[in-house]
Amino acid sequence: MPVEAFEIAENGGANLKDVDDDGRPRRTGTLITASAHIITAVIGSGVLSLAWAIAQLGWIIGPTVLIAFSLITWFCSSLLTDCYRAPDPVHGKRNYTYGGAVRAYLGDVKYRFCSLAQYVNLVGVTIGYTITTAISMGAVKRSNCFHRHGHQAPCKVSDTTNMIIFAAIQIVLSQLPNFHELSLLSLVAAVMSITYSSIGLALSIAKIAGGGHVRTTLTGVTVGVDVSGTEKIWRTFQSLGDIAFAYSYSNVLIEIQDTLKSSPPENKVMKKATSIGVSTTTLFYMLCGMLGYAAFGNEAPGNFLTGFGFYDPFWLIDIGNICIAIHLIGAYQVFAQPIFQFFENYIRNRYPENGFIHSERIINIPIIGKFPFSPFRLVWRTLYVIITALVAMIFPFFNDFLGLIGALSFWPLTVYFPVEMYKKQAQISKFSKTGIWLNTLSSACLVVSILAACGSVQGLVQALAHYKPFKVS
Repeated sequence: MPVEAFEIAENGGANLKDVDDDGRPRRTGTLITASAHIITAVIGSGVLSLAWAIAQLGWIIGPTVLIAFSLITWFCSSLLTDCYRAPDPVHGKRNYTYGGAVRAYLGDVKYRFCSLAQYVNLVGVTIGYTITTAISMGAVKRSNCFHRHGHQAPCKVSDTTNMIIFAAIQIVLSQLPNFHELSLLSLVAAVMSITYSSIGLALSIAKIAGGGHVRTTLTGVTVGVDVSGTEKIWRTFQSLGDIAFAYSYSNVLIEIQDTLKSSPPENKVMKKATSIGVSTTTLFYMLCGMLGYAAFGNEAPGNFLTGFGFYDPFWLIDIGNICIAIHLIGAYQVFAQPIFQFFENYIRNRYPENGFIHSERIINIPIIGKFPFSPFRLVWRTLYVIITALVAMIFPFFNDFLGLIGALSFWPLTVYFPVEMYKKQAQISKFSKTGIWLNTLSSACLVVSILAACGSVQGLVQALAHYKPFKVS
């Protein structure tokens, strides 16, 4: 029996039936909840830019890149699931976070590099989701305005106001103590993500069926007609970042796996959940990206539900954007909780005697019932939400921001660390056939990430040159 569980039982703190092998409260996650977490994390705002990304790449390279990113994400995520426990993937010691797994397998130096990459990415995603939700909330108002006054009406909305509303909601939800309390939220968010993806898909099919000529090509936007040669290169690079962002979830995989029951083994369940999650999202991505391109051609908007790619039926557009907002309200928490846990554990270990930091009590809330309240959690998490909202207000650039986040996170978090940990665990030699293949994969993905980052930075620079913060548009 592990020492932690024995001590808890001896002190009367819990029945052994209520704790896992590490002494923590027994985990209750299942294949269904893990799959919901993954779908919530993967099918996010990235799906909205895929029609634009395919338009930059064309009919041949676009779908090929989508499938390639899907296979790489699935393969590397499968490797990562075996790293939840160390050194044995079934009976080893648990790693509660992605960074913890890296430290267990690769040591402190790479752990610090991983933590920097992971938390920069997580912060970026929460900012990106704030931007996307505000745009979708504004799109509902614009859609109704266009319906009443015509498509040429100057229907202006304030993204700043919508970001404030979103931030207020997140301040409340951020008081949930940890990841284990998010199962219901993730299930709702997963349903929402599939719903708005299906709406976008249905609208694309309806637009195609309705006729009308749109120009599509095998190689995407045409140099000299749609864009200049330089713009074609930068947009191609940025589209890689947008697609990489669409598959970004490896940075929370270990945290999701830590919610699973210990029987059957977590890695086996998580591999199944990864296959379900990635295959489901790839199906939607292929359909939304390709049919979106078929509907709009080389003029596909950056966000096909808010672009404005569609105007009618306005009520269906509204439902789609409301679903986006609900989904990203939950997805924000999936990505923010690891940040909260990391910072709070660090501060509590740094100041073990501080009463404000460590105080927590149970309060009764009508309808909700008993809820653990911490003054420190309230103050710091509220401050975090406010800061991310302020950054989103200053840089509300949907496509460029998503592309940059995807580019910065894809190689280190999706590919490099899972590959390196697997090589360590399986004791694969650098110069063996498997070692050479894995190193080649990692190197190729590094090049893709660098190119995607360059394209997104160039897009941000261009956008900033003509932007005035906090304006109504």
